[in-house]
Amino acid sequence: MTKPKPTFYVFHGEDEFSRSEILSSFKRRLGPADTVSLNTTTLDGRSLTLAALRHACDAIPFLADRRLVIVEGLLVTLVPRKGHQLPETRQRMVDQLTDYLPHLPPTTRLVFVEESALRASHPIVRLAQREPRGYEKLFSPPDTRSLPRWIGKRAQKHGGRIEPRASHRLAAVVGADLRLLDQEISKLVTYTDGNRAITEADVEILVPYSQDAVIFDLVDALGSRDGQTAAKTLHRLLESGEHPLGLLGMIVRQFRLLIQVKELKADGASPRVIADVLKLHPFPAGKLHTQATHFTGLQLEQVYRHLSDVDLAIKTGKMEAEGALDLLVAGLAGEED
Repeated sequence: MTKPKPTFYVFHGEDEFSRSEILSSFKRRLGPADTVSLNTTTLDGRSLTLAALRHACDAIPFLADRRLVIVEGLLVTLVPRKGHQLPETRQRMVDQLTDYLPHLPPTTRLVFVEESALRASHPIVRLAQREPRGYEKLFSPPDTRSLPRWIGKRAQKHGGRIEPRASHRLAAVVGADLRLLDQEISKLVTYTDGNRAITEADVEILVPYSQDAVIFDLVDALGSRDGQTAAKTLHRLLESGEHPLGLLGMIVRQFRLLIQVKELKADGASPRVIADVLKLHPFPAGKLHTQATHFTGLQLEQVYRHLSDVDLAIKTGKMEAEGALDLLVAGLAGEED
């Protein structure tokens, strides 16, 4: 026996990008673009009544086979706070929804959207799982380990291919912002025209924050006192065409940010707060938050003064730029408390 098509859906979890893609596909199925808006209704679940929901769901589609009703943020209001009972009005809504949802008109597709994950014990989640016309999906973003694999699949979806090293590099540079990752993957596929696999060099050329990522590699090596890696990373940057003074400026900026992050961390700031305060992209903010643990506040102040001395020595002709950078990296990698 053929399973009936779902009429109501529970979409929950933090992966807004994947969720929005599915909702977009739902809208495309409504018919011509000029009728989509006429057959789509979005409701604010925080103030929604059952009467208003039924009015939207029971309406007949206009010049289409079905209509789409999206309810945002309702189900999270139907969960009691810890140590409390669900208010009577909210419990009544649960009971009414449980009775109504299995009997939705076959021309309606009702989607409950929640930005955070709901518990498996949520009554509407359980209803969607057991009812033949219900459907439940948790949208969780890929973790750090599986993110490169996600990138590979997105490259294929855009008609291209990407080398494993490039996938890992892109994941490190952009992080788990799937929408931004998708934009960068699309750009990279266009750049290669799908004729060859995207390489790590392509990522470093085209993706913003990639050069910042190499600077992070350099500072990571300095923080762990890995002089060999630090020196290799420095010369990698120089060989890529970075001017020594420009590179010194990037290192100075990095340690200036680390001093600020160290102070913000002392006040309990999270990477997200740090990104907002310092007007940074989430990727460098998260990396800085981690890197700040490699240095004490005193070390950061000493390094910053040392960088100022090196900058002055280069600009006054007392030291040659590349040689000064080599000595700088060797000295910082060897410093202890």
